[in-house]
Amino acid sequence: MRALDSSAIVINLLLRKYKSDQNGIRIALAQLSEEDIVWSPTPESNSIANLIAHISGAVRQWFETVYFDASYEDIDRSKEFERGLHMTKEQAGELFQIAYDRIIEVLEMMKANPERLLEQPYLDFPPFEGALDNQATILEMLLHQFRHLPGHVAQIVYIAKMRKGQLQWP
Repeated sequence: MRALDSSAIVINLLLRKYKSDQNGIRIALAQLSEEDIVWSPTPESNSIANLIAHISGAVRQWFETVYFDASYEDIDRSKEFERGLHMTKEQAGELFQIAYDRIIEVLEMMKANPERLLEQPYLDFPPFEGALDNQATILEMLLHQFRHLPGHVAQIVYIAKMRKGQLQWP
């Protein structure tokens, strides 16, 4: 087995997971009201709007700046967790859809060119703080996001269940 053959397995697993999460959030959001999107369990807790803004910000930082010509300077991650962040149900659905569409597009690019998984596209960016540094490879970033984003998806579903009780899943 060639080394790059395992990359197809990893990429396909990631694609299935992101597509599943994207569909699950679409179904959950459809059952919520405008008020549910901005509600938070406590004043210190995040709302669904905060979590979706955070997911969108992460995708902009890690994916769009490299693959879709988004300007890194235009990203203001500090607003993602502002108390009282407002967005409509439609805006929340669109932001989440766009974010996950971008992730899926990047994974499809990697599927076509798995050798790119070892590229380090963040070397010329301003210094990163946190779990990844500027020397991170595409594979490291994808695996980091695979750990990070599903936790926020679970938080969104949990908040939706707090608001609606039982959600209806097809």
